[in-house]
Amino acid sequence: MEKSVKLSDKFYEVLQHEGVVAIVSWTADDAHVANTWNSYLVVTDDERILIPAYGLRKTQKNIDVNHQIKLTLGSKEVLGYKDYQGTGFLVTGTARYLSSGEEFDMMKEKFSFLTRVLEVTVIKAKQTL
Repeated sequence: MEKSVKLSDKFYEVLQHEGVVAIVSWTADDAHVANTWNSYLVVTDDERILIPAYGLRKTQKNIDVNHQIKLTLGSKEVLGYKDYQGTGFLVTGTARYLSSGEEFDMMKEKFSFLTRVLEVTVIKAKQTL
């Protein structure tokens, strides 16, 4: 398993506010974008990102072929560079789906609707605004 990078305090601050998260997966055939919410992201102690999945079927099919993934997230409530209102992040990493285990059970308690958990190991998290 790859090791996650250290996420910044600003990243965690963004997660305290609601916003849309774009999940980008791809194969040689096509790219696919799905959405979720900042409030659905759970960061583990070792800074992997767990996302509850109910749908995300096309994302899973893509990850079965290519485990690379990109996420974008942000909030207009958090000050960005030079104290401009709003900031965001581009996260690159690798992904896999969990359908059992301790982390799956923890996520199922928080989000009863999930059928799987999308686990993202962060390789880079770049502030974009």
